[in-house]
Parts: sequence; C-alpha cells; structure tokens
Amino acid sequence: MRTGIYLLVVLTAGAYLPSPLYPDYQRAFEISDLAMTLLYATFALVSAPVLLLFGSASDVLGARSVLRAGTLSAAVGSLCFAFAGDAAWLVAGRAAQGLALGAATAAATALISDNARGSSRSRATALASTAFLLGTAAGPVAAGVLAQYLWAPGCTPYLLHLLLLWFGWRRVSALRARIGTSRRLRPQRPRIPRGVRWSFAAAAMTGFLAWAVVGLFLAVVPALLDRAAQVDTATTGFVLGAVLVCSASVQPLVVRVGVRSAQLAGLAGLFTSLVLLASTGGGSIPITLCAAVVAGAGHGLAYGGAAAAVEDIAPRTERGAVVGALYLAFYLGAGGPAIAVGLVALGSPLETAMSWVTAVAGALVPVAAVAVVFARVPRGGPDPEAPSHGRSCARGRRGLLRGNRCPGGPRGGARAPRWPRSRRPRPAGDRSRPS
Repeated sequence: MRTGIYLLVVLTAGAYLPSPLYPDYQRAFEISDLAMTLLYATFALVSAPVLLLFGSASDVLGARSVLRAGTLSAAVGSLCFAFAGDAAWLVAGRAAQGLALGAATAAATALISDNARGSSRSRATALASTAFLLGTAAGPVAAGVLAQYLWAPGCTPYLLHLLLLWFGWRRVSALRARIGTSRRLRPQRPRIPRGVRWSFAAAAMTGFLAWAVVGLFLAVVPALLDRAAQVDTATTGFVLGAVLVCSASVQPLVVRVGVRSAQLAGLAGLFTSLVLLASTGGGSIPITLCAAVVAGAGHGLAYGGAAAAVEDIAPRTERGAVVGALYLAFYLGAGGPAIAVGLVALGSPLETAMSWVTAVAGALVPVAAVAVVFARVPRGGPDPEAPSHGRSCARGRRGLLRGNRCPGGPRGGARAPRWPRSRRPRPAGDRSRPS
C-alpha cells in the first residue's frame, strides 16, 4: 500500500512540475496562447488513450510491471524538461509524463485497494485520492520555490524528481511479481457493468468538472497572474498549490458525509469558483485567490466522492479497467477546457476566453448534480459482474436444478426455490454443486 501511495504522489508531482513555469517557457520559446494550452493538454491527450487501451494492464500483468514502466516513462519526461532547448522538447516531455501517469494510475490505485481489507476499502480509496492530490499540489509548489530561489530554475526541479523516481523504482522492484495468468493484455474500450452505468456516468461527470476547474487553474491562471501583476514563480506555485492543498484537506470528509453528499457539496463549491473566475477572467488577484480556495474544497469533495462511488461498484477482477475509465474522464476534464480556452483566445483576449469557458463549465454543474441525485448508491452486496456469480441467477433452470444455489456457490449466490418433496425434479448426471 505504501509503495502505491508513494508512486502516486511522485508521478503526479512530476506531471505538474511545469505548471508555474509556463509563463517563462512561453517567453523563452515565444509560444502562443493556443500552443501553451495545447502543451499543457498534451498530458491529457496522451494519458487518456493510454487509460482507454491499457487501463486493465494491472489486472493482467500485475502492479509491479506496470508501475516500473510508468516510472521509466516519467524519468524520460523529466529529462526532456530538464534539458529542453525548444518547444518540441516540452511537448515530448509532456507526452512522456502523460504516458507514465496514464499507465500507472490505475495500477497504483488497485494496489492500494487490494491491500485493504473489509471496511478499509473505502478508506483506502480516499487515501489513494488524497495521494493523487498531494502529488498534484506538491509539483507546482516545489517547482515554483526551486525555480525562484535556487540555481538552474529550468533544471533543478526535474533533477530532484529523478532522484525521487529512483527511490520509487527500488520500492516497486521489491514488490512480489505476479504469478502467470491465462488472460491476455488486449486493448479494450472501458467496460462498465450494465447495472451501474448510470451511477458511473454521474461520478464520471462530477470528476470531469472537478478536474476541469483544476485544469483551468494549472494551465491558464499562471499566465493570467503573470500578465496582471507580474508575480514570481514562487507566488504562482503557492496559488496553484493552495487549490490542491485545500482539496486534499477535505478528502477525509468524503467517508463521513457519504459519496452522494460529498459530490453534491463539491459541485456547489465548483460552481461558486467558476462564477468568480467568469466575473474577472482570472485577472484579479484577490478574487482569483478566493476562487482558488473555494475550487480546492469543491474539487476535493467532488473528486473524492466520485472515486469512492466508482470503487463501491467496481468488480474486483475488473477494477483496473473500471478505475481506468474513471480516470479517463478526469484527464479529459483536466485537458479539454484548457484547449477550449486556447481556441477562443485566437479571436479574443485570454481573459475573455477564460470567462467564456468558465461560464460554459458552470452551466454543466447543475446537470451533473441532477445525475448524482438520481444515481443509485450501492449498499454493499456482491459485485454486479463478479465472475463467480455467473451471468446471474436468471441464467436458466439448469443452474437452479444443479444444486441449492446459483453457480456462485455459498458466497453471493441466491438460493434456488424449494421444491415440494413430491414434485422435486430429478435431473440426470452429477448433482454435486459446481466449484
């Protein structure tokens, strides 16, 4: 469990190290606003397909193999940023970071959950969400401080990240290798159990909006702060870190208030933050700071509630694929609105583009709230699609006639109807319960 938490923190921190440095990159390489938003979104554009195609890799290959591959890819990304000579190096670094986190997120989250037992599962999910947020917060803060007060501002943060990745490699290598499995790793679209698709859709929409707000802060707000008040990288890093520190601080409340209440409260906070950003376009420092705090609290509740809701409904044997589908929505939310701001900025100032995009995102919040209200909250019981249950107890009379229970056996299977002794059928063949 500790290894999974450590890797989540380190990998997410590396993915968001460049955020406070974007204004410096834009001036040094003469990059347009659209190119800068595309540079930020490259991470999501790469990690989303990786999750889409290989979200279940940990279910087949095991966590150790997937996490080692993610660690190597993250190291390549940090090297690209450390020695960047033009914008192409930055794009390559973002692509490597997206590949790393896209491959390792589901594996690390599943590793944390698999090492929790019984009632600790929901707490382990909240812990994984908190680790993801702490890494996202630590990246901008560390990069801003190191770039402002130490030598080689464009290199030092990434060299430190490489050192942390080396420790992570050693921890992952100490994990027990997975025993061979008959399953094959095949690219596949996200597969959500039929009976919980509405609940998953509500959680995915909530998570999309939560990360859309954070993505706007990480991609666009640094440039707006730089143009409005010429703030230094350390200040920008602390503003961005405040969003995610506030988010991590409210994560423990998810377990206490419940997944539905957490998502609704989080959506309310996100809506308030979007209204504040839309009113000023991110150009007012006091209002932007206020919006950052509110957005952080809303993000923590909405993101944590969405992750916990999906963990409750995810079948154990397919958890990697289901969690990967959820994080696909997270990454699309983190990158999509940022690209929209860059496109609108082609014909209008960046502040105006920010206001338009935040207004559209705010209009989607009530839709997500309605979906959460009508989503079914699981209250325990067997996994909806667990293989041991067969397809269902409605599989046919043959399953009922073969024993007292459905093919799931004594755990999770429903009892067959009790036939009167005089009318009890007598099927031919072996009457033993299937294993």
